[in-house]
Amino acid sequence: MNSFELLKCIQEVQFYAVELNLYLDNFPNNREATEDYKEISRKLDKLVAEYEYQYGPIRNFGSAYIENPNKWVNQPWPWEIRC
Repeated sequence: MNSFELLKCIQEVQFYAVELNLYLDNFPNNREATEDYKEISRKLDKLVAEYEYQYGPIRNFGSAYIENPNKWVNQPWPWEIRC
């Protein structure tokens, strides 16, 4: 999967996670939705970690993968990539 495809997948999973979060705000005792939220959160963490390992950081506040700090400045930022 190239960087664009992986970012698209991350965005889709993030959307799903936000929607589940909003649902759980209204129905906090729904066990199935809670389990779905936990599962999708794990999937999102895995996708973000994979992206950061291959293409550079996309998170902030000290939680980004940073083994190669030059990736911060030597590659286009995700929003600079043209389709």
